[in-house]
Amino acid sequence: MTIPLSWYLLLAATLFCIGFFGVLSRRNAVAALMGVELMLNAVNINLVGFWRYVRPADLTGQIFAIFVLAVAAAEAAVGLALMIAIYRTRRTINVDEIDLLKG
Repeated sequence: MTIPLSWYLLLAATLFCIGFFGVLSRRNAVAALMGVELMLNAVNINLVGFWRYVRPADLTGQIFAIFVLAVAAAEAAVGLALMIAIYRTRRTINVDEIDLLKG
């Protein structure tokens, strides 16, 4: 019994919308980064879903998904490093209060 492609797409769209809402509505920068991670996971679900139904003999969908995971890990590391640096200078990580580039 195979799961239809539309279910994968619906799940990915729901995850992407939740992540997008999280990025736009959160004042905390770490929570906004978590929203970005949700959006990247939605992209991975789309990649693997289309790989499964369009070209299951090739590994292109899985390779792209692994590449997106590597980019997401790098984005999380750089984002958290920036948040730590901002917290050390400003003592806050609220996005509304971080409006100037100089400390």
